[in-house]
Amino acid sequence: MLPSRAFLSLRFAVTLLAVSPAVVLADAPLHQRIDQAIAAARPDFAHQAAAPASDAEFLRRIYLDLTGTIPTAAETRAFLKDPSPGKRQALLDRLLTSPEHARYFAMVLDVLLMERRRDKYVPHEQWLEYLRSSVAANKPWDQLVREILSSDGADPKTRVAAKFYLERQAEPHLLTRDISRLFLGTNLQCCQCHDHPRIDDYKQAHYYGLFAFLNRSSLVIDKKLNLAVLSEKADGEVTFQSVFDPAKKTQSTGPRLPEGPPLKEPVIEKGKEYIVASTAGGRAVPRFSRHALLGPTLARADNESFKRNIANRLWALMMGRGLVHPLDLDHSANPPSHPELLKLLADDIAARKFDMRGFLRELALSQTYQRSSELPPQFRGDKEGMEPEPTSYTVALLKPLTPEQLAWGLMQATGLTDAERQALGPNASEAALYSRLAPNVAPFVKTFGSPPGQAPEFDARLDQALFLANGPVVRGWLTPRPGNLIDRLGKLTNTDALVEELYLSVLTRWPSAEERKEAADFLAARPKDRPTALQDMAWALLASAEFRFNH
Repeated sequence: MLPSRAFLSLRFAVTLLAVSPAVVLADAPLHQRIDQAIAAARPDFAHQAAAPASDAEFLRRIYLDLTGTIPTAAETRAFLKDPSPGKRQALLDRLLTSPEHARYFAMVLDVLLMERRRDKYVPHEQWLEYLRSSVAANKPWDQLVREILSSDGADPKTRVAAKFYLERQAEPHLLTRDISRLFLGTNLQCCQCHDHPRIDDYKQAHYYGLFAFLNRSSLVIDKKLNLAVLSEKADGEVTFQSVFDPAKKTQSTGPRLPEGPPLKEPVIEKGKEYIVASTAGGRAVPRFSRHALLGPTLARADNESFKRNIANRLWALMMGRGLVHPLDLDHSANPPSHPELLKLLADDIAARKFDMRGFLRELALSQTYQRSSELPPQFRGDKEGMEPEPTSYTVALLKPLTPEQLAWGLMQATGLTDAERQALGPNASEAALYSRLAPNVAPFVKTFGSPPGQAPEFDARLDQALFLANGPVVRGWLTPRPGNLIDRLGKLTNTDALVEELYLSVLTRWPSAEERKEAADFLAARPKDRPTALQDMAWALLASAEFRFNH
């Protein structure tokens, strides 16, 4: 078996213009101000910081982060040979406006919002299409959140957005927990029965203020619509007691955001509380809806928690770790690693009207994002274990591929994507190609994904290693078929060209001189079973740590 390489020395490092904190102006582009803030946080920054990522490292990283897969061998070869100084920005702009980015980022939002819950009331394909079209149209984050939190599922035009509520059975306590976590970055679950015992900032009153937006709503099967929808009562006040209060004092609250003022509620004349009164087999529609207030109240530019949360989550998506970490524990006892930077990011995304595409572009343009994951020379050898801490962002962090990235990356690396594209013909569209390949993702989600309803996290297990090593899925993709990797390799008679094609296809880089020799020796030793030898070589790279991580 051909030995694999986890990480190689940089060969194509490019020098980015270092931005001195003294010369960065307040109106400078966000990416320059990011680098200024990261550098200013460490007096020894120049000594600690890794070199700029090579073109190969950047190329693989940006494709995975923005499209969820790796580039083709032809795309890699063209990028690495391109001498243009502006090629990184040109690639970034092309990817951000590509249909592949819209498709992938819809998956990212799906996992964020639904946490791989099983589909019962809204088909997954409809939900993904709603998210995909929203990303393609560059719909602002606050608008998307208002749509999701305002839909009750009854209007066919907006029903799909109600999936967030419906798949959670409209259970108000579960929704209170998830809304606080996913949209405000504060996990208030422990406050259902009392003030948080370890986090002074999290109060029981905060929990029930959010709960009051939701407690009047419930899920019903409307017989007229023959659909699960939200029904809402016109009454139902929220009271609570702390289990730690010996006096058992009862408190009450109306709908309000944590640390926000109570909302004013209109007085409705008795007997006119409902637009549609509750009936057997039907939904109730009150004249005043607390549920309808939640989205417009929460998703606002002046809501500090809301804008901090999305800025922090997008930073974590690109950089591998949140400035506040864990992402749903934003409180004063767990401050950001770079408080001024998080404020800068939160204010910026709000000022740009929650334009996620523009925000991601600025993150990717930063030197911080484009730094190498390889440790500087002073931290190698006998200095291992003394490397900079992850919170410094002086070295790019290793990011395990998500199940979706792993599936799509393997399909591209093995040439399954190329073979299907070839089979579709010259008029193949991104949507048609996706339709053919999407069913292949499910086994990866099952094997590598977190349980439904839990936040995604990396958890290496034996069954995952066996899936890649012995499973029929990847081995099947390595079976020769017109247009795939093994088919292409089998047609190359020049060994050096073959090895280049293999490494460009799988690891998005040129092979080193040592790797060229190892591959040539490996093939020379197996002249009678060359097709199997090619599959073994490819499998060795696919199963390597270098492929499993984005670095």
